[in-house]
Amino acid sequence: MAFTPSPFLDPGTHASANNLGILQLRRDQLIPAILSPHAESDYAEGKVENTRFGSFPHSTLVGQPWGTQILASVVDTGSRGKSKKRKRDGNDEGEDAQKPDAKEAKRDLVKAATASSGFAHLVPPTPETWTLSLPHRTQVVYTPDYSYILQRLRVRPGDHMIEAGAGSGSFTHASVRAVYKGYPGQEDTFNGTDDTPEEAVGVTKKRKRSQRHGAVYSFEYHEPRARQLQVEIKAHGLDPLVTITHRDVYADGFCLDDSTGPDADAIFLDLPAPWQALPHLTRSPLTSAALQSVSTDPSTPNPAATSDPTPSQPFRSPLNPLKPIRICTFSPCIEQVTKTVSTLRTLGWVEIDMVEIAAKRLDVRRERVGLSEEGVRGGNASAATVQEAVQRLRDVEGRAAVFHSLQKEKQEEVMKRAEARKRGENVGEIGNGKKKDKVDGVPPGKQDRLEKVKKELESRTLYKEGRLVHRTEPELKTHTSYLVFAVLPREWTGEDEEKARKKWGKK
Repeated sequence: MAFTPSPFLDPGTHASANNLGILQLRRDQLIPAILSPHAESDYAEGKVENTRFGSFPHSTLVGQPWGTQILASVVDTGSRGKSKKRKRDGNDEGEDAQKPDAKEAKRDLVKAATASSGFAHLVPPTPETWTLSLPHRTQVVYTPDYSYILQRLRVRPGDHMIEAGAGSGSFTHASVRAVYKGYPGQEDTFNGTDDTPEEAVGVTKKRKRSQRHGAVYSFEYHEPRARQLQVEIKAHGLDPLVTITHRDVYADGFCLDDSTGPDADAIFLDLPAPWQALPHLTRSPLTSAALQSVSTDPSTPNPAATSDPTPSQPFRSPLNPLKPIRICTFSPCIEQVTKTVSTLRTLGWVEIDMVEIAAKRLDVRRERVGLSEEGVRGGNASAATVQEAVQRLRDVEGRAAVFHSLQKEKQEEVMKRAEARKRGENVGEIGNGKKKDKVDGVPPGKQDRLEKVKKELESRTLYKEGRLVHRTEPELKTHTSYLVFAVLPREWTGEDEEKARKKWGKK
């Protein structure tokens, strides 16, 4: 079975049609677009991305190597809105008379002309670039948070992951990349071997030999958000690996109706009340007393505590029974953390830990300070030493003194001319008509200094000059939240104990 790989998992070397591409205008300003060079549009050049740095038709993006600097184009906007205006001004008969034939409707696209300025970079989609450019429907999980979460959950290729509270899909894209191990129906991208010995404790032969493909089971309570996320996942080519479900996990849990369950190895809960979803994340059914102890908030009773499993609806666990399960909850308030930790302890989770992440980007550069940096890009044209400052003051005062002396000489000459006119003398003889082009001994002016610096730049190595300094960014691109981690050990049966005794017991 042939698969078209997602650009998030295998972008290739060039941008292709009908796949996602990212236009990077600045470091933190990116525009995502499904590249459609032949799509119908009001523009004569076809589908166009308009930005403050220029217009970029999709026909100029498709086929370009990733990382290419794309020059802006001159887009003809004169034909925009003509069809709408015709429908508004004309009657029904006029509209029918003015409708073009099907062949005429398919007009040829005009080749875009390169603009005189403006450019952007075409970069492949990644969870990091998608997080910075996605349409925000809710607050998103940023890269510093989800990278640490996936590392602590020990997510690896082939794992199954539960995500509750999908929101805008930032964490969904990151987790898909972490669990990806080929598409279902494909041959395993790994060598298909398993190093687990036949007599491994708790691992059956059937389960040992089966190679699982990674999968993400995402649950969202808000139906419009769930639908929109499903559309984006399909457009990005990730729908074979992601299952989007519109559900209230507090009441209905995480098991799917058409399968044996997510069989999850890791769990991420981004919910307002994660402690209400925890009773559904167990390996065996809880007793009524245990469910009652879990419901810590009388004002918001736990729906799971209102009904016990019945013979018609046998208990199904959404967890992988063969390995320990790791969980992370994402909560902005410490009160939520307190209730979550209490419930985790009641349900048998261990190694409970809370973490808060505050990441800052460091800007490292060389700082060049001195009056010799005047007019040089990236330099600070301030006096670096007292001697430089004193010398600049002397130059300024020296030029001022020369200027005033010249003004005084000019005034005296004007007075002499006026007195000569009164006496009837020839004014042209005064001063012999000579003009000084340049006064000797005048300190250099700004223009002289800039010309000198320009000549010196030819022999300077700016990348080696200056002092190496670093500064932190003023604002954090994240929101304060508490991450609670815990581990649920696998159940140890009598059969496992017997196998362990045979293998590790004293001989």
